[in-house]
Amino acid sequence: MQLEPTVPPKALAAIRALFAALGATTIDAPVIQPLNQLLDLAGEAMRARLFIVQGEGGAEACLRPDFTIPVARAHGASGAASGRYVYEGKAFRVAPKGTDRAEEFLQIGIEAFEVRDPVGADVEVAAVAWQASLAGGRTDLSMRLGDVALFSAFIGAMALPEALAARLDRAFTRPRVLRAELARAQAGEQAPRAGDRLAGLLAGLPEAEASAVLEEFWGLAGIQPVGGRSAAEIVHRLSERAEAASAPRLSAAQADLIHRFLAIDDQPQRALDQVAALAREGGASVDVPLKAWQARLDGLMAAGIAAERMSLSTAFGRAFGYYDGVLFEVTSAALGAEHPVAGGGRYDALLARLGAGVDPSVGAVGCMVRPWRAFDGSAAGAA
Repeated sequence: MQLEPTVPPKALAAIRALFAALGATTIDAPVIQPLNQLLDLAGEAMRARLFIVQGEGGAEACLRPDFTIPVARAHGASGAASGRYVYEGKAFRVAPKGTDRAEEFLQIGIEAFEVRDPVGADVEVAAVAWQASLAGGRTDLSMRLGDVALFSAFIGAMALPEALAARLDRAFTRPRVLRAELARAQAGEQAPRAGDRLAGLLAGLPEAEASAVLEEFWGLAGIQPVGGRSAAEIVHRLSERAEAASAPRLSAAQADLIHRFLAIDDQPQRALDQVAALAREGGASVDVPLKAWQARLDGLMAAGIAAERMSLSTAFGRAFGYYDGVLFEVTSAALGAEHPVAGGGRYDALLARLGAGVDPSVGAVGCMVRPWRAFDGSAAGAA
């Protein structure tokens, strides 16, 4: 396992101090996490990035890839209505082939579950991510912003069939699926593809049952699956294919409108103006989320993040599929966009998805920073 270098004491202390000032409870989440639950919440595509281990009772488990789900589980189990938690510890992810990424690395972060103004919470947490990135000595930082809920609001305002709108919502964090959905609007009826019949047969079954059927078929046919994909992942993709093949399509005009929405990537104020103009063109109204975004931008600039250091990308999503609102990521010009220094976002529905009985007014937002990436390598930051 490739390890990250040790973070110099001065840089680490400066980052710790920012999180210590947040008035949060310190939490130590278990390293071993239930695999199936994490995949259900984060998405099957995450499997390739996880270190799979044997958990209690022989069940499949994994080393924690981040802290949000473990901390949310602990908060839900506590029975508390609200709470905020800070953590510091190692996360573990399999590095993509051909990269030099560390597979065991330090994270420091906060997860906040609170009944309060979500805009104010978004600003506070994103500002901490920014300040913690600066605390390591870097001056070449920028912040990329996004919003899963803004895409949902735009889709919801287009008066699409309910099933189609829901399918587009689910596809937002899976670019390949979303591209295919938009491409269907320009394509005529296609000849059936290999696997379509099997996809149709499995699509009517619950995914767990369909996975068992597929594994039984493999056994009867003497087939050994290749490529590292599990039966669950294959069934999930076949179900998506069957659903897409039989579902209502976007019109060419609707697909074009969504394409143009997803192409917006600019300084935040200009990006919001483009979203508003596009919504008017399509006869849609997204005034409520745009008003919230205006307040959010004002708050971020008041926190010391210059407008020219920020961008808003309507297509920005995160690999972890439980985010359902604002997203942010702090990057360094020296490290590149593929190695973010800090990131986070809003995940209001996660507690309910974990089965916790929660007050619907309780929102959830968090962020983490990678201290080694925040460190600029200078002697001053290492002293």
